[in-house]
Amino acid sequence: MIEFKNITLKVHRQTLLDGANLCIAKGEKVVVRGTSGCGKSSLLKCALGALPLAGGSVRLDGLELSAATVAEIRARIAFVGQEPVLGAESVREALQLPFTFKAHRGNAPTDEQILPLLERLHLSAAILEKPCKHISGGEKQRIAIARALLLNKTVFLADEVTSALDPASKAAVMEELFRPEITLLSVSHDPDWIGQCNRVVGIVNHQLTEENA
Repeated sequence: MIEFKNITLKVHRQTLLDGANLCIAKGEKVVVRGTSGCGKSSLLKCALGALPLAGGSVRLDGLELSAATVAEIRARIAFVGQEPVLGAESVREALQLPFTFKAHRGNAPTDEQILPLLERLHLSAAILEKPCKHISGGEKQRIAIARALLLNKTVFLADEVTSALDPASKAAVMEELFRPEITLLSVSHDPDWIGQCNRVVGIVNHQLTEENA
C-alpha cells in the first residue's frame, strides 16, 4: 500500500535517509521510532509530497508520487500531526470543510453520522459549536481523526497523535485507527501504541531498519 524505494531525504543539507527502503502492506500498522531529529516526521511528510526527495521514489497503492499525482495521493491519505490545523472557525465547520470542495460535495455527513463517531472518540456533541481556537490540542487531534474517518480514509499517517491524550481518549483513538481495514504509518514514543503495531521500524545510520517491539 505504501512503498519507499531507495529514498534519499535531505533537510537543510542534512542527510536524514540515504537509499532507504520500506514496504507497508494494506492493513499493516507500522510505527517508526528513533532519536530526535533522525527523520521520523520527515518520512511522513515526504509520503505526502511535502518534502522533496533527493533520490528514490514513493508509491501509494501503486501510484508513484510526482508533481502530477501529488493531489490524488493527498486525497487518499489522512495526515494527523501533533497540532492539527482545522482550518475553520467552529468544530462543526471544520468537520464539514472537506465536503465543501468539489471532490466531496454532496456527501456531507449528517449529525446522525457525526455524533456516534464523536462519542466513540470521547468527544461530546457540544464541542460541535465550540470555536476551534478554544479547544485543546488533544481535542484537535481527535477532530482531525474524525474528519478523516468521515471521509472514509483508510490510509493514515499519524505523528505522535496520542501525545496530548488522557488514557481513556488514547484508547478510543487506538480503537479507531487500529481497525483491520486501516493502513497506518506512524511515529510514536508511546509504549502502548508501539505494542499494538505489527512492525516497529527504526532509523539507524540513515536507513529504515526493522526492530523488535
